[in-house]
Amino acid sequence: MAAVLPVLYTFRRCPYAMRARLALRHAGVAVQSREIELRAKPAALLQASPKGTVPVMVLPDGQVLEQSLDIMCWALAQNDPAGCLSVAPMVEQMAWIERNDGPFKRLLDRYKYPQRQQPPDQPALMFEAALTLQLQPMEQALQAQAFLCGPRFGLADLALLPFVRQFAAVDPAAFAAATLPALQAWLQGLLATAWFEAAMEKLPLWAPNEPGA
Repeated sequence: MAAVLPVLYTFRRCPYAMRARLALRHAGVAVQSREIELRAKPAALLQASPKGTVPVMVLPDGQVLEQSLDIMCWALAQNDPAGCLSVAPMVEQMAWIERNDGPFKRLLDRYKYPQRQQPPDQPALMFEAALTLQLQPMEQALQAQAFLCGPRFGLADLALLPFVRQFAAVDPAAFAAATLPALQAWLQGLLATAWFEAAMEKLPLWAPNEPGA
């Protein structure tokens, strides 16, 4: 009998879902991926997790993981070939992640969607604020070592990558012109990995009553 795989509800462009997929791919953990449309959330997703956001992973024993970091840590606990969880104390890695998921994510949203604020935000000011808060500290860390917390990439690198990628894509010329050579090299290096490309594979929308990709 074939093994029952975890079921991952995901949306390709969501950075939280993206980092969950990155950890799963890096760990080599097989899942049934169910690509959904956020404007038409399937009943199976809402039954598993009434909050209705992605990612959500349902384990074979019925346990539901509703947060991207929980999925990442679960995947790396199964297999962590690069030692992502042990590259640095978890408190150090979580400091990067908490700043990313809190104030940096809020700045990213204001930078990407300035018209949502009244009066509209000035993207240049949001860019400078993000530089001071997160991007320049990342640059300083990466000037001293190959990855955020040491000589090999860790949980923090995987968790922050989709958000830095999204920030850089808002105005590629502005990001390229910023004095962030180590951060730019870090970003391009991780985007070129085979597991990043695999995690970003385009999947058809999941149809109910199908297992998933």
